[in-house]
Amino acid sequence: MTRRVRKAVLPVAGLGTRVLPGAKTVPKNLLNVVDRPILSYIVEEGRAAGIEHFVFIVGRGQGAIEDYFDSMPEVEGILEAKGKVDILADVRRDLPQHAGQMSFIRQMAPLGLGHAVWCARDVIGDEPFAVMLPDMLMAANPPALAQAIAAHEKTGGNIVVVEPAPEGEAHKYGIVALDGQQGRLNRMTGMVEKPPPGTEPSNLFISGRYVLTPEIFKVLETQARGAGGEIQLTDGMANLMKTQAFHALEYEGTTYDCGDKIGLLRANVAFALARPDLAQAAREAIQALL
Repeated sequence: MTRRVRKAVLPVAGLGTRVLPGAKTVPKNLLNVVDRPILSYIVEEGRAAGIEHFVFIVGRGQGAIEDYFDSMPEVEGILEAKGKVDILADVRRDLPQHAGQMSFIRQMAPLGLGHAVWCARDVIGDEPFAVMLPDMLMAANPPALAQAIAAHEKTGGNIVVVEPAPEGEAHKYGIVALDGQQGRLNRMTGMVEKPPPGTEPSNLFISGRYVLTPEIFKVLETQARGAGGEIQLTDGMANLMKTQAFHALEYEGTTYDCGDKIGLLRANVAFALARPDLAQAAREAIQALL
């Protein structure tokens, strides 16, 4: 019987170089999309998928992330005294419901995504778990992670969420190789990081959601450094694929790369237009600029 996915790892220690200077003093994952930090949407997606424990892998100078998920009695008290119940509810919506719902682990050096995931090994234990890249904001119904967990429950193995690369740009991404392609869920045979143009095994690139078995930790522990001198998660998954099944899930939804300036702008526009309370005003503001 497949064990339920209860925990998610969120690697948030990146420097956000693509969104500087905005990320110079504010962690990039706390930059706003409309009126909420990017991380707020990510945690909301995880909770909707049944995640009970979020493991944040943070770096130096990112204490604001932990502070965001803590209560602020002074602010909350003022809002309560003034009867601003709607704003108070918004401020409290992301707070953990109990003390054991969130963990924060310091990644002492920027050694790559694989190393960040490995840092969570003691908290995750021997359970299957999710990895959510917080740069990638996914608008989907059901949520992208819920789709991935459903695929995991069906196959019992590792799931990598993918989507089609823009026309002619597959060589810019990590691309999956498939054992045939029928429907949205297919067995993987390999992964290629930024293949030379014309050699791509498919047009499906690795997005930002994974469901992995705990055996990945043993692989990552001895994984040699790869591209950029970092411990790459894709290298670890490729090694684990020698003994375990991996499936690629082409999820239904839209991805916004919020680690990119234009991607962050697109997310702000799209999410504002999707808000019933803001859609009309947002549309008028956008049209006035055209």
